[in-house]
Amino acid sequence: MPPTTPDPVHSEEFLRTLMRRQLKLSVACAATFLIALLGLPLLNYFFPELMATRVAGFTLTWLILGVLFFPFVWIISWRFIKRSIQLEDDEVKAVKR
Repeated sequence: MPPTTPDPVHSEEFLRTLMRRQLKLSVACAATFLIALLGLPLLNYFFPELMATRVAGFTLTWLILGVLFFPFVWIISWRFIKRSIQLEDDEVKAVKR
C-alpha cells in the first residue's frame, strides 16, 4: 500500500481559514438583517409623517414591512449562499495551487 499524502483541502488550516471567512460573512448578513429589523421601528418613531405617507395604497411602513421585507430577507439569504459557495471554491483553488 503506497503512503498516503495528507489532503490539503481537508486540513485543519484550510477549515480554520474557511470558517473564519464564513463567520465574517455570517456576521455581515446578520448585521444587515438586524439593521433592517430595528430600523423600521426607529423610522416610525423619528419620522412618523414620512412613514405615514401612502405609496401604492399602503403606508410606507406597511409597504416596507408587508411587501418589501420578505424579498429583502430572501436577497440576504441568496447572497449568503452564493458568497459562501464562492468562498469555499476560492479556498480550494488557493490550496490546490
